[in-house]
Amino acid sequence: MEALAKCQGVMMPAADQSLSGTVNVVLGAKGIVYVELEASGEAWGRGPRGGEIHSSMKVVVDSPAWRLVQALGTLVSADGNEPMIDGLTDAVRPVSSQQKKLLDDLSARWDDADWKKVFGVDRWVNDLDERAMLERYVSRPSVNIDGLYAGYIGEGSKTILPHRAFAKMDIRLVPDMTATDVLAKLRRHLDRRGYKDIAIKNMGSYDPTDTALEAPPIQTQLAVYKAAGLAPVIWPRLAGSWPGYLFTGKPLELPAGHVGLGHGSGAHAKDEYFVIEPAAGKKYLGLDGATRSFVDFLFAL
Repeated sequence: MEALAKCQGVMMPAADQSLSGTVNVVLGAKGIVYVELEASGEAWGRGPRGGEIHSSMKVVVDSPAWRLVQALGTLVSADGNEPMIDGLTDAVRPVSSQQKKLLDDLSARWDDADWKKVFGVDRWVNDLDERAMLERYVSRPSVNIDGLYAGYIGEGSKTILPHRAFAKMDIRLVPDMTATDVLAKLRRHLDRRGYKDIAIKNMGSYDPTDTALEAPPIQTQLAVYKAAGLAPVIWPRLAGSWPGYLFTGKPLELPAGHVGLGHGSGAHAKDEYFVIEPAAGKKYLGLDGATRSFVDFLFAL
């Protein structure tokens, strides 16, 4: 705390311009619980123990892979879109009047087709319109399967009954949810349904962040963008996560966020990119302009 006694806030470098050149300012981020679930014959006491067996035995031997699939199905609604973990949403903070105003302004300026192009999707869940989708995006938790693995997944065929099955999952958190509470609720949810044998390995979890619009770093960021001739779009929160709770939470309670011009996308994917030099006619900046935006922000602050 002593080292941060004079700190005005914590800002992470970002590339916050969209394809159309508009620049985003975000006031928070969701937290995350990232876990690996494992079903095994050893822990279950049913199915193969110690190794895979021939799949012809499935008619008389239980499958840990199917057990994991059935357990996963209890965590969400039938369409996979609504979290169903017992008590998960009890602590979700309602959308404030200020946030609703920001979402109205955001919806009026936001390019739905732009995002769909960036992420390669045609429709939002439940065929939501722009305004409804944006509110859901910033204010609701989610339960996602990042990866599934069991048995043989190579080329060709191999008829086996696996003795273990794994799922990597993330649960996104919004204020006032906490990672510790959600991990406990996930464990209780599975236990109540008879899945005490399914192991939960915490791979990395942390709380959401929240920063006031009035915070000096945010107001400086807005002023710098406007001085550059840009009209910033303010997001109440993004659905991605970073461990900013270390700064926004107790005992520091500092403002925290992201700052920077330029364009990039595809985070964590094999085609993640940052535009070094924009093609002719593009309104977003390249690496040189992004670097200058960091300098301008720090100088103004």
